[in-house]
Amino acid sequence: MTKNTALFENKKVADPQTGFANMSRRKFLNYAGASTGLILLASCSKDDDAGGVNLGSGDTGILNYAYALEQLEAAFYIQVAKSFYSGISDEERSLLTDIRDHEVAHRELFKAALAGSAIQALEVDFSSINFADRMSVLGTAKAFEDLGVSAYNGAGPLLQSADYLTLAGKIVSVEARHAALIRDRLSNGTFVGSDVVDMSNGLEISKSPSQVLAIAGKYVKTQLNISNLPS
Repeated sequence: MTKNTALFENKKVADPQTGFANMSRRKFLNYAGASTGLILLASCSKDDDAGGVNLGSGDTGILNYAYALEQLEAAFYIQVAKSFYSGISDEERSLLTDIRDHEVAHRELFKAALAGSAIQALEVDFSSINFADRMSVLGTAKAFEDLGVSAYNGAGPLLQSADYLTLAGKIVSVEARHAALIRDRLSNGTFVGSDVVDMSNGLEISKSPSQVLAIAGKYVKTQLNISNLPS
């Protein structure tokens, strides 16, 4: 086992409500199948003076990019679970709670791997979401999950470490399960569509970091500098 893999195996996952560690990495990986605002600065010169929180370069930059997305997803589901929408069924309550726990675990995996290179906690803005309305919550969940899958697929070729690529593959598999589930909750039998899969070859549509963050920017207030990310 490499040092990088050991980071993911042995650290603790933070409790989604308290933030305190209570689940082993190994337990999570077994359980999960092993998850402007935002101002883009890709056109700026590649230096720390470009402005915003610099994600970094190389694999560190890509991990921080994924960490930022997982922070957003975790924050969303934590907010959902704080006060579930009116009339929620026991089944949907359980499903959304499970997804929250997955996203928190994903967030903590990246935070542990990045250690001192991890970016700060991001400030989010969910003012456009009506958390009391089922369609608003599930519609946003669908958008986040679909975006997450396209983001991981787009970032995979940019990773150099085989360990990180393997982990990203495990996480995107879980995200895709979330995406299919949420789509079916909105409308049964709609787990996939031409908006996320290229029907000519059956492959998921990928998005670059700049494309992903341009969409996610509606919900994140922290300025991010992506100018040093690999391409």
